[in-house]
Amino acid sequence: MDFYQEIKEKFCQLIKGEDVWSSRISVVNIRPLTPGEAIGNPERDDFPLLKGKEVMIQADFRGSLGQAFTDMPGNYSGTLREFFEMPLDNNFRRAIFVASINAVLRHFKFISKTVHCRDKEPGECAAQLKNYIKERFGQPRIAFIGLQPAMVTALGPNFEIRVVDLDVDNIGQRKGGVIVESASKTKEILSWGDIILATGTTVVNNTLTPLLMGKPIIFYGVTISGVAYLQGYEQYCFCGH
Repeated sequence: MDFYQEIKEKFCQLIKGEDVWSSRISVVNIRPLTPGEAIGNPERDDFPLLKGKEVMIQADFRGSLGQAFTDMPGNYSGTLREFFEMPLDNNFRRAIFVASINAVLRHFKFISKTVHCRDKEPGECAAQLKNYIKERFGQPRIAFIGLQPAMVTALGPNFEIRVVDLDVDNIGQRKGGVIVESASKTKEILSWGDIILATGTTVVNNTLTPLLMGKPIIFYGVTISGVAYLQGYEQYCFCGH
């Protein structure tokens, strides 16, 4: 079964009721957020949100909010049924699908962390990650998929870590003592690592399924909250709201 079709079916089993699916009072409204709205004023200036390479979109379902990172932001409005009938053939459509799942599952109280942390919280989240990894896995080699600079800076002095990123501007740059490698090294890095720490944005850019190779995997960030709940993935989002 197609990965996204599986997600749709699991979601539909949870969320039932004709009023939810087709009523105009159940419209999901999507809009992009400014960096200030999404992350506030963090202590670092190299987060992807601040560089303009990625944008946070926000879905509003009956006052409950769900967010998702994407490199193809835009506005959209429609019923839940319209969202689910849309072909998920680009990053924009997958982003509004994922953000909508987050908002609806939050509304029905299946999940709680669907809004990005702000100001000093991204730094606090990164600082806590070191202990989280040590308590769960000891001293593993970490294959880090999708650069999150604060996390890599926190982990770099404490673990063997290799980082891969899609942003060509990051390739060859040193973050926390770790050289960022290109996507062409992904397979090698995945094989090298004992565990995988991956951005939840992989569910939007359609790069998630190759990461599911039987090794322990943790997805970070709010984007994947709903999908992680539906699929049973481990998620790290210490300061999400």
